[in-house]
Amino acid sequence: MTSFLFDGDETAPVTILLAHGAGASMDSPPMTATAKALAAAGFQVARFEFHYMAARRYGHRKPPPRAETVNPEYIKAIADLRARGVAGPLIIGGKSMGGRVASMVADETLAKGEIAGLVCLGYPFHPPGKPEQLRTRHLTGLKTPTLIFQGTRDEFGTKDEVAGYGLSDSIKVIWLEDGDHDLKPRKSVSGFSTADHLKTVADTVKAWVARQSLSSS
Repeated sequence: MTSFLFDGDETAPVTILLAHGAGASMDSPPMTATAKALAAAGFQVARFEFHYMAARRYGHRKPPPRAETVNPEYIKAIADLRARGVAGPLIIGGKSMGGRVASMVADETLAKGEIAGLVCLGYPFHPPGKPEQLRTRHLTGLKTPTLIFQGTRDEFGTKDEVAGYGLSDSIKVIWLEDGDHDLKPRKSVSGFSTADHLKTVADTVKAWVARQSLSSS
């Protein structure tokens, strides 16, 4: 059974399931801050870890696997969350690799009625310094309603690069001024704090959910 960390009210109408990035755990400061911001906006948030990351808690230093190899773990997390009694509309997503994995299982789980949307935080469109190694093929035909939050300083995909990717019309990309791959801005440069950007993320997701009437479905 997948282990979860929960934030927010368990009676919230919509739940968001988040997976971590390649190098940091589900309880890393950025993941915790994101979960708490979404919970403050009225969502129940569940976080989980892929097996390689969970193993690190027991001294097993496993490197991140190829993202697609953990797709079954994400699908199992959805099933385990439902098995715990979490009902109502479910949005899946995550930070960097976690969001990428969620995006790869999104259409399959949407077609089965298991999820209602996708939220990616700092999508790794390509490895830093390797813009030719795109991870976007499945995003051109994605059917799942999707929000991608990207910092304008993100080395995994710049605004100019992403504009040329021909992403599906189901995807809306929200750019956060001066944010890095963790969506963290330099306050002295942008005037924004990380908390400001996370509030924007949470408020945008809340308004997007309301527009799609997910909370009443």
